[in-house]
Amino acid sequence: MNELMDMISFGIRLGEPLLAAVIIIMCFVSLRGGRRSEQALIVLEDRTNDTNYPVIYWENSIGRSASSDIKINDPTVSRDHAVLLRRSNGWFITDTGSKAGVYVNGDKTDGRYPVAIGDVITCGTTELVMRRASDIEGAVPRREIKMFPQEIILSLITFYISLLTVQSSINLQNTDCVILAASFIGVMWLFYSVSKLGLKRMNFELESLVMFLSGTGIILAASHNVKQGYVQLIAAVLGMILYSLILWFIEIPDRVMKWNIIISILALLMLGSTLVIGRSLHGAKNWIILGPVSIQPSEFAKIAYIFVGASTLDVLQTKKSLAAFIAVSAASVGLLVLMSDFGTAVIFFVTFLIISFMRSGDIKTVFLALTAAVLGAMTMLSVKPYIAERFAAWGHVWEYANDSGYQQVRSLIYSASGGLFGVGLSKGYLQYLFASENDLVFCLMCEELGCIIAVLCAVTIGGLMLYARGVTTRSRSTFYSIAACSAGGLLVFQSALNIFGVVDLLPLTGVTLPFVSYGGSSMMSCWGLLAFIKAADERTYFRHIPKRLEKQNKDYVEI
Repeated sequence: MNELMDMISFGIRLGEPLLAAVIIIMCFVSLRGGRRSEQALIVLEDRTNDTNYPVIYWENSIGRSASSDIKINDPTVSRDHAVLLRRSNGWFITDTGSKAGVYVNGDKTDGRYPVAIGDVITCGTTELVMRRASDIEGAVPRREIKMFPQEIILSLITFYISLLTVQSSINLQNTDCVILAASFIGVMWLFYSVSKLGLKRMNFELESLVMFLSGTGIILAASHNVKQGYVQLIAAVLGMILYSLILWFIEIPDRVMKWNIIISILALLMLGSTLVIGRSLHGAKNWIILGPVSIQPSEFAKIAYIFVGASTLDVLQTKKSLAAFIAVSAASVGLLVLMSDFGTAVIFFVTFLIISFMRSGDIKTVFLALTAAVLGAMTMLSVKPYIAERFAAWGHVWEYANDSGYQQVRSLIYSASGGLFGVGLSKGYLQYLFASENDLVFCLMCEELGCIIAVLCAVTIGGLMLYARGVTTRSRSTFYSIAACSAGGLLVFQSALNIFGVVDLLPLTGVTLPFVSYGGSSMMSCWGLLAFIKAADERTYFRHIPKRLEKQNKDYVEI
């Protein structure tokens, strides 16, 4: 009987990687196929020289600058003259501090000024007439969207989670994970139903990818301690609620801009309160413990930090100074360093570099920030040399195999023993090491589920960043573009710190692997970050485009 069960378990281990690969490929193919092609939304017709400027973005800079979306070779036009933007209630033009001003049908504009088809926008001596795309280019063909049915993808994820559960039950010789797995599958389908029927979301691929990652982490944790699995499930549910709330809040970018200062203060208060009343666990004072519940505020500060860094184009082009954002960034990183949470501090700094570059487009800003960081790190090491001792084993873990390199050496050995298909859930030895379900979870997956599934999980997280980068040109606002890229970059860099840390390519910083590692605060925070990537897809809010605007723009609207 035992031999039969072992054969079934081995067969399941062979099938799981193939099923996981199919799920991931289907999700990303559907994400790519569902995107709107970059056809012109409208066209600006230059009556001065009969030039046509296709408008393909929701926010477009107008000026003489080479970086302008609509570049006008007219000496009377400022380098950064204006911003033409689309909102749910129509098109608007904003003068961003030009010398000659912006006029619509002869009237000087002040702030955001509405424009419609047929209106004449005057910048300097250049007159631009707003036309429908079909009036200039002819009818824009609709692209055939190749997408896999959402229900099929979710059914495959259901089957995948079921296989993991059967494998765990066979190896543990109990059914403790069955109710947990059934609960997760039920939550997944309920969330999909609410998203599709209640919120009228048009796609669910991003959420499906995260369900795949979260489900893997939940069953992996539960196979060693079923209580941890339930904690992760509750955190995932709370994360889905947070995800939905953030999507609702950022639906209107101008609303976010009004709350920018308050969110900045909240981010600093979260970090400052941890420094004052937080408790030190495992060398970092980054936890607030309230009875049986422990919270890591720095995880939620990541979400607030992206809120602070992202902005709409007309705000960015009018307020070029990065002083306020730099001040908040410096304070955030400084507080994290005081907590000795160096891993999160580095994540914040890398996110700062991404946001700074996207805000300014100036590589000199990035080099300046890197120089300042290097000088700051050198000063810190000279003042507090004990910090360097924490990373003394980096690159030399085999020399410290029974000391500071103990975890990494065992992680490398045990992960290699898993091979392509793993030794089976709960059958590995890495589970007996401290922090195996969070800091060392990548190696734990390699050992018990096999390196194929572990690598597929890493590829999935990397794919989120590639998708965020690809969808930003079709976003409704630079707020979504900056937020999506910075959120995706944060998740990828955090994953790199976790994965490369345990294999000794980078110092071991103790950060989690997004969506997979055990930790409620991390799970909720990652779901919150996913909302920024989801919002960058213009289809997310398509249901709110009024019928009058849809009719006005019928030549280019695609769903």
